[in-house]
Amino acid sequence: MAGGKLTPRQKMINLMYLVFIAMLALNMSKEVLTAFGLMNEKFEGVNKFSEEYNKSLLGTLEQKAQDEPARFKAPLDKANEVQKISKDLYTYLGNIKNDVTKEFEREEKTGKLPYEAMDKGSYIDENWFEGDKYSKKGDEIIAKIEKYKKDIIAVFGNDVKYQKIAENINSKFNLSNVKDKDGVSKKYLSYHFEGFPAVASMAKLTSMQNDVEQTEQDIYNALIGNTIAQAASLKNFQAMVILDKNVFFEGETVKGRVVLGKYDANTVPTSFSGPGKIENGQAIISMTAGGVGEKTINGTFSFMEDGKPVPLKFEGKYVVVPRPNSANISADKMNVVYRGLPNPMTISFAGIPENNVTASAPGLTSAGKGKYNLNPGSGTEVIVTATGKMADGKSVSDKKVFRIKNIPAPLGAIGGVTGVQKGAKSRLQVSKISAVLPDFLYDLNFEVTQFTFKVPGQPAIIVNGGAVDGKCAAALARAAKGDQVTISDIKSRIAGQNIKPQTAAPVIYEIQ
Repeated sequence: MAGGKLTPRQKMINLMYLVFIAMLALNMSKEVLTAFGLMNEKFEGVNKFSEEYNKSLLGTLEQKAQDEPARFKAPLDKANEVQKISKDLYTYLGNIKNDVTKEFEREEKTGKLPYEAMDKGSYIDENWFEGDKYSKKGDEIIAKIEKYKKDIIAVFGNDVKYQKIAENINSKFNLSNVKDKDGVSKKYLSYHFEGFPAVASMAKLTSMQNDVEQTEQDIYNALIGNTIAQAASLKNFQAMVILDKNVFFEGETVKGRVVLGKYDANTVPTSFSGPGKIENGQAIISMTAGGVGEKTINGTFSFMEDGKPVPLKFEGKYVVVPRPNSANISADKMNVVYRGLPNPMTISFAGIPENNVTASAPGLTSAGKGKYNLNPGSGTEVIVTATGKMADGKSVSDKKVFRIKNIPAPLGAIGGVTGVQKGAKSRLQVSKISAVLPDFLYDLNFEVTQFTFKVPGQPAIIVNGGAVDGKCAAALARAAKGDQVTISDIKSRIAGQNIKPQTAAPVIYEIQ
């Protein structure tokens, strides 16, 4: 239709062309409405067939449950729950369809709805929505579908065999917001139903009923399949790695087998001997691990076949290692032993019994069960070597270097108190002079053998033993208030040890 001045004939042609397009659009609209109606009829036919088919599947489960209750009672219980939940939503959707179509009169003879007249969706637009939000009815529809999803999935709990069903349900009945062609996010019901012809909404609701029927059918098939077809399928077998033992050392050859195996609650042995009991077609091992080292588990299953017992022997190995009761924590710069003391040590190898572990070092003696005492001699270092014999006969060894240090010098003390003290002369006269080593790793008992007693302005007095004597008392009598009595050159010995400690630090007593 070109612009500019047109002849009367051309104007007539253009007008007729516009009328033709309008008529074509009108006819196409009626055809689309009819197509939705026919689609709805197809869905209803499929739904009717699915309903009958689901009844037959449920009947199959009921018969199986009567014949073999141990195998099919639990699946039947689940199927009955699913049937009730599905019927509830299916009926609810049917009632909604009746509400959507009640304003349209059906044909008397065929009972069909006037599809070409169902080009408006006023009932849904007025009853399901309030502005940009759902109405009370809209919220009810969403809640009903969500409850259906939740209840169906709850029937199977966390059973991994049915996780695929849960995924399909969440996918088919996904009520999340949907973006339209312009990228605008719309609520589920708004996107699928608001502003649509009634016949289109009816077809969508019938399609949702079909999803309910199909989900019910999938579940029934899964329940039957998991108890019949899959029981004999190789998918029920598992490839299992069976090693000769359950603990290996670095560098050791790992030996074992890979086999196909399965267990079945209905395959119950006539007898079983071994460290455990039969549960659901498998032997559950329960026993106390013995001493450290390699152990063997063995026994026999016995089954009846053709009226005769068939024994199946089994054997496996495992290794017992010491129970961890402390962490192996060490300061790399603090590997120290003290000269003259029986330094206690624990020496072991993980996974090797104590009787297969030996240790050696100058001054090292065994105290039994992996315990040792190391009393180092001269020098500044000592090397401790440990050797363990593994179950395969091979040996492993390790060594560690320790620094040798002398026992630190103790501190002089009056009445057990170090440093500077204050008090009366009378208290000092009856106090015992001692030597102490606070915050040391070992609890050592020092016995004072000699010390020097010095009062200011008087000659120093050397005292043998650890108590103030008469000479000290006489010098102390001439001391004035504020004088500081110094006790130094404190020599001692360690009780029970053939070692001479360093001279203890002085201690001072101020007269009050």
